[in-house]
Amino acid sequence: MDVTESDLPGVGKKHEVDIGGGRQLVVVTHNTGTRELYLKESEDADSEKLVELSDRMARMVGTILEGAYFQPVESNHVETMLSEGTLLEWYAVEAESPLVGETLESADIGQRTGVTVVAIQRDDDVIAAPTSTAEIEAGDTIVVIGERDNCERFEKLLGGEL
Repeated sequence: MDVTESDLPGVGKKHEVDIGGGRQLVVVTHNTGTRELYLKESEDADSEKLVELSDRMARMVGTILEGAYFQPVESNHVETMLSEGTLLEWYAVEAESPLVGETLESADIGQRTGVTVVAIQRDDDVIAAPTSTAEIEAGDTIVVIGERDNCERFEKLLGGEL
């Protein structure tokens, strides 16, 4: 996928994303935080404005598109970069994981890996900011925040490799 970035002096940035079939999605991010989305049907066509979003709304839509609210495809691992090197990641707990049946405290995840568990999704329920007594169950999705190498250590711990 090709993405072209260009400065718009006094306005902000423009990103052009090749979405196939000669079409491009154009995103203009204003210095004010407002985002405008355009569709360009072909290289020589004019762009058609699709929507204008406030900064807050753009972030919400971005989070939805990223899959933070719903993962339409089964995935054992989802990653979101919050800042350079800091990740928010979702990990599926398989039945054979050595963490199944452990509490957050007994698993000692923070000390062993350096990540912080910020949520546990269990079926349709989300345990936000779980306490140390929260038990890890097969089928859970554990949401952690940490540096990339810490997240990699957690993934190894979850898989029984650490």
